[in-house]
Amino acid sequence: MHKVLHPKHWKAARGYANGIAAEGRLVFTGGIIGWNADQVFETDDFVGQVEQALRSIVEILAEAGAGPEHLVRLTWYVTDKREYLGSLKELGAVYKAVIGRTYPAMALVQVVALVEDRAKVEIEATAVIPGK
Repeated sequence: MHKVLHPKHWKAARGYANGIAAEGRLVFTGGIIGWNADQVFETDDFVGQVEQALRSIVEILAEAGAGPEHLVRLTWYVTDKREYLGSLKELGAVYKAVIGRTYPAMALVQVVALVEDRAKVEIEATAVIPGK
């Protein structure tokens, strides 16, 4: 449904794709943070906030008739890249539990702060639902 773009002479990407080609209906999310549907943070734990943000993204995609398999891009904004790098194993487990083995093009940016003071991560998603 989507084609991963990876030059043959490049080292393998692990946990992400360098590029994706897709055709169909586009779905975009805003920046999704790790609070619940009532806009309440249930945890200040970085991995816990990532899990909630990913679950929220899946719920938004479902509203468009899409699922995690339709993701083509994720942009992560984190307030502490060391916290992200120190949590890779746990993040991988949470990512696979929520998103599965779909690895879209991804970027990660460390920012000084996010609008919500308790937020440690904000994720934007783009998905493409193939045409019929």
